[in-house]
Amino acid sequence: MSRTRKETFRPGFTHELFVLVLPIVIQNLIVSSVSMADVVMLGRVSQTALSASSLAGQVQFLLNIVYFGLNSAITIMAAQYWGKGDGKTIARIFGIGLVICMAFSTLATVLAFVCPVHVMRIWTNVPELAKAGSHYLRFVALSYFFAGISQPYLAVMKSCERVKLSTVISAVTLLINVLLNAVFIFGLLGLPAMGIEGAALATSISRGIELLICAVDYMRQRIMPRGLAATFRIPRALVRDFCVYSLPAFINDAMWGLAFNINSIIMGHLGSDIVAANSVVTVARDLVTTVGFGISSASSILLGKEIGEGELGTAKSDAASVLRVALYAGVIGGLILLAISPIVPNFVKISTAARRYLHVMLLINTVYQCGQIINTVLISSLFRCGGDSKYGMKLDIICMWCYAVPLGLISAFVLKLPPLIVYTFMCTDEFAKMPFALRHYKKGNWIRNLTREFD
Repeated sequence: MSRTRKETFRPGFTHELFVLVLPIVIQNLIVSSVSMADVVMLGRVSQTALSASSLAGQVQFLLNIVYFGLNSAITIMAAQYWGKGDGKTIARIFGIGLVICMAFSTLATVLAFVCPVHVMRIWTNVPELAKAGSHYLRFVALSYFFAGISQPYLAVMKSCERVKLSTVISAVTLLINVLLNAVFIFGLLGLPAMGIEGAALATSISRGIELLICAVDYMRQRIMPRGLAATFRIPRALVRDFCVYSLPAFINDAMWGLAFNINSIIMGHLGSDIVAANSVVTVARDLVTTVGFGISSASSILLGKEIGEGELGTAKSDAASVLRVALYAGVIGGLILLAISPIVPNFVKISTAARRYLHVMLLINTVYQCGQIINTVLISSLFRCGGDSKYGMKLDIICMWCYAVPLGLISAFVLKLPPLIVYTFMCTDEFAKMPFALRHYKKGNWIRNLTREFD
């Protein structure tokens, strides 16, 4: 389809994109709102509880990176086979994702339950933070196992345009999480006040409810065949395709998450004030980036389906429109974060030093989040759904491990710079890799149809 100079988007593009974006944004807002509720509630308990839960939450953060990478990997393949109408292969893709996801989730569950103190010592050398965080990990451990089953299933359903399902499930389970947080943390309804342990218990219960809903939906859905044979009888050619086209996306996010986690370790050794401030600014940033990340997730589904249908020209044209929309979302998100930055510190009980850190970190993130959104759309959406996940993997690994991580370690432990300077340096990674990502996008050789016929 050709466009005139006056046309911004092709007819119908905006509707098709935002039918997918809106449920995903609502889901992301719910997730961010629950995280914000955790921060506010634990911030009312003590700064130690807030900081310890933030550091203990790095285990969940690492798992979220696995889930995000796996979701991207699943979407690369499943969206194209959805466009082709091949439900049998989609079931097998779900099987691959389930095996990978459960391996990581089970390991995290065992470590968090058996040796939580040792796990906490990875992120902090402050005794009171390690002790409080270990209590949190033991109560939250089972949630990792539950999510290891539900997350790949929801990823497959999203890839097949059932984004409303994921939104409804998130709305139900995460609102239950908020209510249980209040009950367990503060000891409502006659129950004892559990503090940080209550937040962890609420998470485990809500994740169990999420898995139960997914199990019921699995028995009712008609997208893919059910049963162990249909799910785990996986052709070698499909495994090879998954490894070639999808596994790099998984490795990409895992390596990026590990590098990002090292940044958390760095801040964990700079004191509880910077940790507390970072736990708050992360939630605020997540709130304003929900639309941008929703655009990234939705465009993967939309463009992947178009590619699977053989509409490569339309997919390439729509990719340019997606990138333009992402830029608008980044700018608007920065303005919103700037507007709310004066009032954010009022929602938590933190020290004067942490409050000073928070003000500056919020200003830094008005710019940082824009670069984060653009790179996420380029690397995690356009390149991946086009079948070129290797480039993003190489770019992220080089940028994080040859630039961002060494810069953080040297500035913190060799030069011993002030915490805010260290944080500023660690927020330059998105802009270091953006020129390379944009240049690769302009080449236009990242888009291809990955589907094939299976027995």
